[in-house]
Amino acid sequence: MYTFRKEERLCSRKHLDLLFKNGSSFLLYPFRVSYLFIDQPADVQVQVVINVPKKRYKRAVDRNLLKRRIREAYRLNKQDKLCLPLPTDRGLLLFSIQFVGKEKYEFAFIEKKLIATFKRLHNLIQPNEIHQ
Repeated sequence: MYTFRKEERLCSRKHLDLLFKNGSSFLLYPFRVSYLFIDQPADVQVQVVINVPKKRYKRAVDRNLLKRRIREAYRLNKQDKLCLPLPTDRGLLLFSIQFVGKEKYEFAFIEKKLIATFKRLHNLIQPNEIHQ
């Protein structure tokens, strides 16, 4: 249940190009989120890529720390907040989380903001439904 398997990671260069060229995006500090539905059968409903820019965080230790915290927050909350209410008829959701914050935040802050990001994404995907 609380896993983050290889199938859930967005690795395909073709899908990444498609996501960043044709996808929609929004900013909810400290994240910039891009998303796109594609018609392709897959074992999972969502594939995600997490990015922390080298331009802002020069040291790999800092980038890896932030990526680790974001991945853990995603892993713990994806089932309850992201995956369950997704429409199954729209295909595979490609999803990018880019960290644009200026400092290294604690895990609790990142988790709270990621949950708010999931809620905003659901409002954009299904604007006429009410979410908790």
